[in-house]
Amino acid sequence: MKHRQRQHLPLATLALAIVLGLGSVAHAVDNTPPLADPVKQQRYLALTHELRCMQCQNEALADSNVSLAADLRLEVHDLIAQGKSDDQIRDYLVARYGEFILFRPRMSLRNAWLWGAPAILLLAGIVIAIRVIRRRSQLPIPDDEASDAGTDA
Repeated sequence: MKHRQRQHLPLATLALAIVLGLGSVAHAVDNTPPLADPVKQQRYLALTHELRCMQCQNEALADSNVSLAADLRLEVHDLIAQGKSDDQIRDYLVARYGEFILFRPRMSLRNAWLWGAPAILLLAGIVIAIRVIRRRSQLPIPDDEASDAGTDA
């Protein structure tokens, strides 16, 4: 009897771990009523996934459980219901909270270096690599390497 209990112990432990693991997964509870128009509801869902929670900072509004995110979701919901466009909603939230609320920042002169830096660094790396290769090819071959190359042939 004790042998049989020992066999089931790992299974029971695994089952307990799964139950506890599933219980700790938290999802944001969106208490906003769904919009009557399915197109507006899709816009609402898309916007809440592309706007950042200002308290959590690395979570979308749709995924955050904090009360500020719930307030912002309700605000986005109300603005869509009022007939505001996505750009008008983004502009309103950026004016209120700054560019940080957008997961994808807009292109502007202020942040142009962020958009151009990868290309500039890539070009600089290519130029440096070409210069290093050209200089190495112009170096004289030492005598011991020349004699080794002659014996291989």
